[in-house]
Amino acid sequence: MSGQLMPCSPGEIGSLFLFEKLSPEQLGQLCAAGRVERFEPGPVYTEGEPATCFYVMVEGTVVLSRRVGGDDVEVSRTSQRGVYAGSMQAYLGDRVRQTYNNSMRVTEPSRFFVLPAEAFSAFMQEWFPMAVHLLEGLFFGSKNTQRAIGQRERLLALGSLSAGLTHELNNPAAAAVRATATLRERVGKMRHKLAVIAQGSYSPEVMANLIDIQERTAERVAKAPVLSPLEASDREDALSDWLDDHGIQEGWRIAPTFVQAGLDVDWLDQIAAAVDEEILPNAIGWLNYTVETELLMDEINDSTARISHLVDAAKQYSQLDRAPYQVADVHELLDSTLLMLSGKIGQQIKVVKEYDRTLPRIPAYPAELNQVWTNLIDNAVQAINTVGGDGTLTVRTALDNDRLLVEFRDTGPGVPPDIRGRIFDPFFTTKPVGEGTGLGLDISWRIVVNKHHGSLQVESSPGDTRFQVLLPLTAADNDTTEEPE
Repeated sequence: MSGQLMPCSPGEIGSLFLFEKLSPEQLGQLCAAGRVERFEPGPVYTEGEPATCFYVMVEGTVVLSRRVGGDDVEVSRTSQRGVYAGSMQAYLGDRVRQTYNNSMRVTEPSRFFVLPAEAFSAFMQEWFPMAVHLLEGLFFGSKNTQRAIGQRERLLALGSLSAGLTHELNNPAAAAVRATATLRERVGKMRHKLAVIAQGSYSPEVMANLIDIQERTAERVAKAPVLSPLEASDREDALSDWLDDHGIQEGWRIAPTFVQAGLDVDWLDQIAAAVDEEILPNAIGWLNYTVETELLMDEINDSTARISHLVDAAKQYSQLDRAPYQVADVHELLDSTLLMLSGKIGQQIKVVKEYDRTLPRIPAYPAELNQVWTNLIDNAVQAINTVGGDGTLTVRTALDNDRLLVEFRDTGPGVPPDIRGRIFDPFFTTKPVGEGTGLGLDISWRIVVNKHHGSLQVESSPGDTRFQVLLPLTAADNDTTEEPE
């Protein structure tokens, strides 16, 4: 927005605290390179636009605001002469993308000394070379420090997640190894039993009948119903009685396996009717090995599928094979994070998912959002553990006007009101020394607010603490597939 041009007085400019130490010659150069403009109430510049000018208020009232989600949040309001805003980092040149990092408006007719960014940069370089070097070092040093701290926070989280993932992978891997060893033994016994049957004087029709029974038994294993403990116990008793009545030794040992496979007395009656009485014990023994091998193969399949699922979750969580910026499903991100953290969450804490599956996919940095989920879930788990470890973590998604809400609710002791305003500050932590960096919520806030133009807020009372992440449904105009600063 352009204002009304007015005369530039070196004396008036020199009365502003920013320029009070400049020489008359320098003040003259400022007036020659810049201008004084009078703005009527309304916007002067908008956040995200190219930062082309440096503004110093001569008189009036100015309001600075930042965009949070779809809202403009007022940051400061002042009538103090000499306050400045705009292209304050023009001296960094092309090494940093020069955009306005806030929006400025005036609430009454106001005058500003306006200096083009290029002229401001040139004066800084010429008049204050040492200060420029110090400011550059401070700026880039701060960036590098933030990056290093963020990387360390991610490594700490990764170490914790790796331990949990190793534990989660160990269980199905061990189960698969045990099942494979048992399967090898059972197949050996089944070959022996088949040899015994084959040595008998059985007709081809009887052998074909046995093989048909074996095939149909294997099919029943795949379709075995899920029984309640009482139903399973009753069926085991009935099968044990049937096996005893038909002269099958150790029927009590075979019955549970048959029940797990979905076999019942009617099925055994069909087998007894299909084979001669003298071959029945061997046929039952052979079918028992068949059932055991099918169940063991199912166990191996379940274990390897679990391992594959964990590996997929780890890839989803890390986003190593995906673009940094993409359209993502927050539910996939939440599920992968919850799975990766399942070891840390433990069995005592109940996890409730209240997902609105109708929500659209959103443009985001998924790996960074996973870091936010990790920090918030970790905090919730630690809060619940401080009150005994029994509690509930509820993860909810919903549509909140034009934004997507992700809420983490825990039943911990709550955030005391006297520290609620400080929890997002860097290095602030309530954890014991050595257990927390005080950067989890600060980094989460930066990721949500700075990178995603969303908001992160907390509502808390004893037994009900809710961290709420609100994310825009569409990309901002200046969002790109490149990693921003």
